[in-house]
Amino acid sequence: MKRIISEYKKFALKGNVLDMAIGIVVGGAFATITSSLVSNVIAPVFGLLTSGVDLADLFLVLKEGSEGAPYITLEDANQDGAVTLSYGLLLNSIISFLIVSWFAFLMVKGINHLRQDEEKVEEVKEEQKTKQCDHCFSQVHKAATRCAFCTSPLDIDGV
Repeated sequence: MKRIISEYKKFALKGNVLDMAIGIVVGGAFATITSSLVSNVIAPVFGLLTSGVDLADLFLVLKEGSEGAPYITLEDANQDGAVTLSYGLLLNSIISFLIVSWFAFLMVKGINHLRQDEEKVEEVKEEQKTKQCDHCFSQVHKAATRCAFCTSPLDIDGV
């Protein structure tokens, strides 16, 4: 039993697991913010532009309930037991998805840009440490007097 607990402790304390847990928590919070943005900002603006229509209340009645149509809101239809196709809620979800995917794209793009900058710095550092052999065109340390690959003599200052 101690061995299992020890293995679990090693697993749980690995950097990747902690990073993933933090990512899940931040992702959940971001999803809540995005949902609020769609429900409380985008949908009301859409409602103003469309004479008061709320995205969440866009639906089609597939089968009327016990009292029958007309239903002003989706909630009215649901309370009456009507079968509805709630495409307004789908539109809200699509807008939320587009916002989340857009910000995820921007984050990945930013991280890739930072990685490219780091790779360029590493390439410059690597170039400063080596020189090219004139005989076999291999990269050797800049202080080398002989090529490690073809054993040709090299100049100390240059090749």
